[in-house]
Parts: sequence; structure tokens; C-alpha cells
Amino acid sequence: MGITLTIDRSTDAQSVAAVCGDGTVEGLALEGADCRSGDWAPRVREFVAGRAVDRIVVGTGPGSFAGIRAALAFAQGYAIGSGCEVLGLPSPCALAGSGKVAVVGDARRGMRWVALFDGFSAVSDVFQVGEDALAASVPEGFRVVSPDDSRIGEGLGRTFGGAYRGAARPTAEGLARFFLANPSALRPEPLPIYLNPAVRP
Repeated sequence: MGITLTIDRSTDAQSVAAVCGDGTVEGLALEGADCRSGDWAPRVREFVAGRAVDRIVVGTGPGSFAGIRAALAFAQGYAIGSGCEVLGLPSPCALAGSGKVAVVGDARRGMRWVALFDGFSAVSDVFQVGEDALAASVPEGFRVVSPDDSRIGEGLGRTFGGAYRGAARPTAEGLARFFLANPSALRPEPLPIYLNPAVRP
């Protein structure tokens, strides 16, 4: 039996993981990889060398447009050669699993994206709100984390007070833990999560 290769490149904390048939997870941080170049791909091929890949799970964001698109392109190209399956999972799922958590990111233009989880279950799809409506969009009892702490952390601290726990970035290992606990969350024919149209009229 082969492995499930998991990739997340939605932030600069890029990583891959291999999930074996017995559920064990082996991760690798792609430290120093540039999301806009192909220097990460040979490292992924080395990581899976000698192992059959049955499927690839890609973090679909929100996050780095270049990183997510390149990860999906890599997965689809690999699938053409190997015949493996390609599936997607929103990247914030990697930060779920322990109680109620809200993952909040910077959607730019004064907007924030939000993903709500209760354990390994998504409370809702990723959605977008204005900064002025953010507090009302996160129910009481949720702790709040952000992959964009360096840009919006100060404002999140003002909005959520002690409920804001600071920076947290998705990893491939985190995605693997989520889909092992909740396999129905995986989606076929994955596409990046686009919060805004590429061009506004």
C-alpha cells in the first residue's frame, strides 16, 4: 500500500507530509523554499523517492496565490504520470482539532477571512467579512489564531482580547491529522479558495 502525500504552500511555512497506511505521519518542513520558484519541487520528489503515492492532498488556501497554484500544478502533473488521486482541503483545517477555534486571515482591502472549527469538524465554509463585522462573526467560546499575525495580529488582539492566541500557520502534518479524523472533508478536483475576483470591474 502506498502513501498519501500532503502538501501545504499557503504560507511561507511550506511543508509536505507522508501518511502511511497505518496512519503514521512523517512530515518535512520546506525551509527556505521560495513560493514563486520551483526549488521546492525536487525536495518533494526526494521526500517520496522509493515510495508509491496513492493520492495527493493539497491545502487549497486561502493564502499565497503562487504557492497554492504551484502545489496544485505539481499534484496534477504527478497524477498524470502515476495515476494517483488528487484531493483538496482548505488550509485552515490544519489548525483545527483541539476545541473550538477560529482561524482569521488577511483578505486585504480591509477584509478578513474566517474559518470556524469545532474539533475536527468545520462549523462553516471559509467566509469573508469586513473588519468592522469581524467580532460578531466569531461566536463566544472560540479561541482565535491567525497565519497573518504579522499584518493583522495587533488588530485581532484589540478585537478579541484574551481569546486571541497569536500566530499559527498551517502545515501538511496538520492537514493530515484533520483528514485522518474527518476523511469526508476531502474534496475532489480541488481549486484554490479565491476570496476576491482576480480583477474588479
